[in-house]
Formats: sequence, C-alpha cells, structure tokens
Amino acid sequence: MVEPVIITAALVGAELTRENTPYLPLTPDEIAAEAYTAFHAGAAMVHLHARDKNGAPSQSVEDYRCIIQAVRARVPEIVIQVSTGGAVSMSAEERLQPLDLQPEMASLTTGTVNFGEEVFFNSLPMVREFAKAMQARHIRPELEMFDTGMIPAAMRLLKEGLLNEPLHFNLVLGVPGGAAGTIKNLLHMVESLPPDCTWTVSGIGAAQLPLTTTAIMLGGHVRVGLEDNIYYQRGVLTQGNAPLVERAARLAKELGRPLASPDDARRILILAKRGQNEIG
Repeated sequence: MVEPVIITAALVGAELTRENTPYLPLTPDEIAAEAYTAFHAGAAMVHLHARDKNGAPSQSVEDYRCIIQAVRARVPEIVIQVSTGGAVSMSAEERLQPLDLQPEMASLTTGTVNFGEEVFFNSLPMVREFAKAMQARHIRPELEMFDTGMIPAAMRLLKEGLLNEPLHFNLVLGVPGGAAGTIKNLLHMVESLPPDCTWTVSGIGAAQLPLTTTAIMLGGHVRVGLEDNIYYQRGVLTQGNAPLVERAARLAKELGRPLASPDDARRILILAKRGQNEIG
C-alpha cells in the first residue's frame, strides 16, 4: 500500500510583510481563511506563526489562541502545528509561549544556523528546554533540520530520553546560511536520517517545486506555503497559499501518491486524537 503524502501549508511565517506580497494573511480571520482554502486544496496540516494586531511577529499565547480558535472555527479537522522558532530576535521564553495552548504539534530546531543576515540561535541547553516542555505537554515535535549537523543533535536528545520514537523531521533546504536547496542535499539528508522515522521537506524559494516533487517520489511528505515561497513561478506571486497546495496535490496524484487527510496525518505521525490535548 502506498503511503499517503501529508501536505503541510506554512501560511504566514515571521519574516514576510505585505511589502513582500499583498497576499500575506495577518489577522486571525485572514489566517483562518487561508487555512480553509489550503485544506480544500489538499493540506492536512497547517504550520502557524502568529502576528499581533499591528501585523508584527508574535509568540503571545493570546495571539496564538485567537488564531487557533479562528482556524478551528473554519476547519475543525485540520492538524495544527505551531512554531517555536518565532522570529530570530525572540528569546527562548517568548518562543515557548504557544506551547501553553497544548497544540498537537510544534516545531523544534536542534541547532543554530545563520539566517540571512541574522542568526537563528538554538544552543543545546535551550533545545533541551524546548524538548522537555513538549514532552511534558504531550506535544509531538517536528524536528526542523537546516543542515545535516542538526540530525546527530536530534539523536542525542533521543538518547537522553527527551524525544520519543519514531521521530519526525522537517528538512528545510534553501535558507541563506543553511544547506542549499538542491536535490543532492535532500538525498544526503534523507540518507542521514534514522530508520523508521517520517520526514517532510520544505524547499525555500525556487527550491520548493523541485524538492517537493523529489520528496513525493521518495515517499516523504511536503510543506509548501507563503512562509517558504511567495512565488508560483519566476516573477509571478502566488495568490495565497492554496495555489501552492493545489500544485503539490496535483504532483502527488500524477506520481501515484494519495493525499493524506488530517486523520491519516494523525495516524502516520502518531498524534493524539484532536481535542484531547489542545486548549482552544
């Protein structure tokens, strides 16, 4: 049986502004509307960053609560994953805040990486703190890998009892400062993963389409959306997240992979039944 492909829609991100693209959702209602169209285009999961009332990046519990409630009202079945990356300028305390809402999943980066002109800082003691917080709340971590060196760091956390198998990775390729968004790098990272794990690929910018296609062919899962790529094709802005999700869904169909429903995603990723954990 061919495993369904989980499409995650990364709707917002922390770095983008309306100056980059007028299609960026900022308010809870706008984010929820994007989640709705992404779901109907084929996404089983949304990866959420929060924005405050001025559109600035936020890790506030209340900002996340408003967004999650709005998404649940429009798309009650979709899997919600929150970011603990936040924005590069945020402290660990700020970044941890949305975990208090006990979402089904949260991102967990296991190392430090240059991020454009800035540094996305994740010391090992900080990563341990994040892992402990997720474990205590029964939140499934998605391990964000910006280069291959972050994989052994994740395995160290597993050995220390701070992660539970099977692990789930997100291979983020193409961030300036991280591993380049090439098929060669994707193959190397997939070969470096432990057995019996699951993995997703997030191709940044122009890398999104070739890496999405390759990941589907290799049996992995995919993340698309405005956080990672604002263009549908060279020089042409995507009109929201749904066109990118629709394209990934079409590729999956052409390549013989069925689309995962939210319930399929919960089974594949071994998530608690929706509603048992999350505080709306």
